[in-house]
Amino acid sequence: MQTSLDKSYWQSRYVNAQTGWDVGAATPPLSEYIRQLENKDIDILIPGCGHAWEADVLLEQGFHNLTLLDVAEEPLETARNRFSAKGFTEPLSIVGDFFALELSFDLVLEQTFFCALQPTLRQAYVDKMWEILKPGGKLAGLVFSVEFPFDGPPFGAVPHEYEKLFAGKFELLTFSPVHNSIAPRKGNEHFLIARKLA
Repeated sequence: MQTSLDKSYWQSRYVNAQTGWDVGAATPPLSEYIRQLENKDIDILIPGCGHAWEADVLLEQGFHNLTLLDVAEEPLETARNRFSAKGFTEPLSIVGDFFALELSFDLVLEQTFFCALQPTLRQAYVDKMWEILKPGGKLAGLVFSVEFPFDGPPFGAVPHEYEKLFAGKFELLTFSPVHNSIAPRKGNEHFLIARKLA
């Protein structure tokens, strides 16, 4: 197993097209969630965004305060080229470490970021999410709700682990099995909406 999931590791995965998690589009659960958001002025972050397919849906829906973050340059460059080709105004793109981020947001979208982190970083993930979200801000998206029989990434977890992890800093508004997962993930995902507590 690759023990250092650092910038060079992820850059290599993208450069060598070893990106089995990338399905070439935003997945149905997140697309559905994005389309029901009404306030187009909110500040949104997609951490560990990769090729940022969710950004296409956000931009098509008229959201304009969008920040993309990934530790690897290659997927962000690919995404920027795609946005340009589609005539989209390019979102703010940051190549950097999520844990060093100093901006604040109304909404953070989760899609294969939590599961890409070493499990030892999970509490730091929750703490940083709480830090960067504005009062009443939300973390929303998909998480794996199963333990995998292999060393990650992806790293799985069972539902009660999430409930314990977010307790105290977030209110879980929604945490339920996903009905419209893509086929390879069917039965293995929960949709999470967690609101920052004061």
